[in-house]
Amino acid sequence: MGKKSLSSSSQSWWWGGWRYLHPQHNLRRPQLLALFIISFVALTWLLSGLESLSVEHQLENVKKHIRSWSIVEEEDDPLNVERRRAVKEAMIHAWTCYEMYAWGRDELQPQTRDGVDSFGGLGATLVDSLDTLYIMGLDEQFQRAREWVAKSLNFNKNYKASVFETTIRVIGGLLSAYDLSDDKVFLEKARDIADRLLPAWNTPSGIPYNIINLRYGDAHNPRWTGGKSILADAGSEQLEFIALSQRTNDPKYQQKVEYVIEELHKTFPADGLLPIYIDPHTGITSYSKISFGAMGDSFYEYLLKAWIQGNKTESVMHYREMWETSMKGLKSLIRRTTPSSYAYICEKTGSSLSDKMDELACFAPGMLALGSTGYGPDEAEIFLSLAEELAWTCYNFYQTTPTKLAGENYYFPAGQDMTVGTSWSILRPETVESLFYLWRLTGNKTYQEWGWNIFQAFEKNSRVDTGYSGLKDVSSGEKDNMMQSFFLAETLKYLYLLFSPPSFISLDEWVFNTEAHPLRISTRHANGETYGTIGQDRLQERFHGRKGRSGSN
Repeated sequence: MGKKSLSSSSQSWWWGGWRYLHPQHNLRRPQLLALFIISFVALTWLLSGLESLSVEHQLENVKKHIRSWSIVEEEDDPLNVERRRAVKEAMIHAWTCYEMYAWGRDELQPQTRDGVDSFGGLGATLVDSLDTLYIMGLDEQFQRAREWVAKSLNFNKNYKASVFETTIRVIGGLLSAYDLSDDKVFLEKARDIADRLLPAWNTPSGIPYNIINLRYGDAHNPRWTGGKSILADAGSEQLEFIALSQRTNDPKYQQKVEYVIEELHKTFPADGLLPIYIDPHTGITSYSKISFGAMGDSFYEYLLKAWIQGNKTESVMHYREMWETSMKGLKSLIRRTTPSSYAYICEKTGSSLSDKMDELACFAPGMLALGSTGYGPDEAEIFLSLAEELAWTCYNFYQTTPTKLAGENYYFPAGQDMTVGTSWSILRPETVESLFYLWRLTGNKTYQEWGWNIFQAFEKNSRVDTGYSGLKDVSSGEKDNMMQSFFLAETLKYLYLLFSPPSFISLDEWVFNTEAHPLRISTRHANGETYGTIGQDRLQERFHGRKGRSGSN
């Protein structure tokens, strides 16, 4: 149907009224023209003022919400207060430089003072940093980031995205910001990007492809994997997609990622150790390396954390059982050096062991410490002791180099303690992550001291006027040109929490994804129902410290 025409009377009124706005009419009547201009300016000023008030009101609400999370510093250890402030200042420096030189881009290049879209232009650093800004009480920075997400974050891109990296950084970052702030804009954006990733699971086995075009939904695996899916990529989306289903009451996300675990469970080996390549057509693992480092790591992490995310109920017990099986396998990979008896985790191919350990595998001490609380007293002590041994090794990855920063991987030759393999360092968080867990779960301040030493090494060797850079070589200290998004999302966040009271972001109420984004624990029951999120009624309370054991990271 066409547009409705105006009636003769309304038409007469319309044109009669319009003539007062016509230039020729008003040029003949300067008083009316002046009155019109004054009225227009006044109306514009009024609307602008109302908009400004709305923005200020919104900002003040954010400030009040974040202030309710602030740590009561006068009740905390003065040394922790001082160190926490230093870490916060480092975050402000990193964020300010990102805002200045790379706003809205994926990552900052400090040496060239510009941004680069390493992840297809999804604002990776900005989204990755949302919860860190919130947790540190940086309310104005958080609000500016929130406005960018609401107005500028666009996923309709002809870009081949990593399903895994997009899940842990973008979906994880958005869901964590939602859980912390209760701002639905983050949930809506998380759902948008998750819907674009879902076709990756449309394979004969249900094991997802690792790459997908965000606009067209075409999914595939990289050529260098021989068409195979990567274990860590395919098996580490459970926390984010389960949380999304819980927050949206839409089961489709959870169903996709839990089916992957069901398929892997059918042929799960007796030692719980899976090779890093899986055929997405058959669901069968391929002959390839077994590793707790690159391409294997977070699969084992998520088995434990999916159990924690469901509040350790019977309905998620299969995750815990698979994890415990895998930990028996992990113990079979432990070797110790001479002369200093550093414990390390070997890599394995077939029946052959390789005396090599990635710095990425330094998440394992924290995972073991976190999981030890689910065992009986004797076994718990065994796993906690192993966690402490491995943490000492990882700390020495840092301490044995001239810069006191760790290389990417290490070898353990016969009769020697350790030698750097790949010598670059890219601001990784894994060792600090484990120190955070161990401090939370033992109360031993030694782990805080180690974390402080690592932080000082970052400040000395990686900080530049324009942000933070990784190192091309941990011996020479030569800098690279990249401030990784996970430095803000993980490294600085874990350092901040390492010097915060244990009840702040309590491990009894939160579980951290592999990008350090805290998600609220939600009790799951056998019928599939989820009963609220743990601690939701205490969302607005102030946090102050208690020592000793807590519950998760």
